[in-house]
Amino acid sequence: MNRMMTIVMAILMAFCSNAIAAGKPLKIYILAGQSNMEGHAKVETFDYIGDDPATAPMLKEMRAPDGKPRVCEKVWISYLTGAKGADGEGFGKLTAGYGSRKNPKEDGGKIGPELTFGITMSKAYDGPILIIKTAWGGKSLNTDFRSPSSGPYKFSEKKLETLKARGKDIKQAQADKTAKTGHYYRLMIKHVKHVLSDIKRVVPDYDAKAGYEIAGFAWFQGWNDMVDSGTYPNRGEPGVGYAMYGKWMANFIRDVRKDLDAPKMPFVIGVLGVGGVIGDDYSPRYKTTHANFRTAMAAPAKLPEFKGNVTTVRTALYWDKPLAEIEAKRGKVKAMSRALRMKSKGQPNEDGKMTPAQQREYLKKYSAKMVTPKDEAMWKSGASNGGYHYLGCAKTMALIGKAFAEAIVKMDKK
Repeated sequence: MNRMMTIVMAILMAFCSNAIAAGKPLKIYILAGQSNMEGHAKVETFDYIGDDPATAPMLKEMRAPDGKPRVCEKVWISYLTGAKGADGEGFGKLTAGYGSRKNPKEDGGKIGPELTFGITMSKAYDGPILIIKTAWGGKSLNTDFRSPSSGPYKFSEKKLETLKARGKDIKQAQADKTAKTGHYYRLMIKHVKHVLSDIKRVVPDYDAKAGYEIAGFAWFQGWNDMVDSGTYPNRGEPGVGYAMYGKWMANFIRDVRKDLDAPKMPFVIGVLGVGGVIGDDYSPRYKTTHANFRTAMAAPAKLPEFKGNVTTVRTALYWDKPLAEIEAKRGKVKAMSRALRMKSKGQPNEDGKMTPAQQREYLKKYSAKMVTPKDEAMWKSGASNGGYHYLGCAKTMALIGKAFAEAIVKMDKK
């Protein structure tokens, strides 16, 4: 009798739990940015996550019992992306494949931060969740995502001089720039509103009586601004070089909240962290500009008006150093290959007497010495793209997505 009562109670508790969850509002989170928000980590690099005892438990959450990527039953996603104007939407229950896509409507075999973001959120909230993701590679905040409050884009004096030197029509150049300015900001807002106008299209069992809440926003962008010397001519000057990025980012936050009628929506700035934590061993060539840019990205979170509802996630913390060290070795092999072909001074073929066959043999031995079989195995397991895409490492993307979600949950609790 006691065993029977236990079973009945368990069934009733499960039923009640589901009923409560079904009556809860749909929480909506927006993920936006450029190529790293798209995500270039191939699913084939999942196993690498399990090689580290610290992240192995996370991999178990990312996979179903059969070993395939997990399908989140109470988390849905609508993803707007595309290239060269061929934008399209993919949607469904959250799983792997919502990273960078050649065809916006088809599984791209990659992940960005969205997968572990959704998994982490589903652990913090037992109601339904919808992720609206809008991301396009190669986009800037100064132009593409420029929000209304930042006004029109104006060429710097240095950029105007460059355009004149190239014989460009200044009026036409300004007109072309004006046409591009804010285009992806408007696309993002338009898509969010489109999804909200018919939520059942994406979330079939959406409970309209329970309603929805726009519960958070995560921004992950920066590369195109960081390398834009035309827009930021004084990049090497601390506190000055990228100051406008910080101002435009603050305007972006204000405008998004206004346009989506979510005045206190928790907002996370994913601070660009390619190259890892900046220390003594950081590349001297990039150290100053990278540090200056990261400071500018994080600046809005320190404004009094954003206290408690805007925060940063330093993605440099999740840069994979072992893979980066292997990438550096591979880079040396590529450099040697070029040096042999170009007969570079101080290199083995500087006199040009090596035949193509001899060059190949030399490079083969050099490569074997530089990159060990263990290195090759680790690279194949954990990396699938270039450094600017965090090496296409699923472990990195998963940690970043988890950190974004945890940051929003922390702000929500406050």
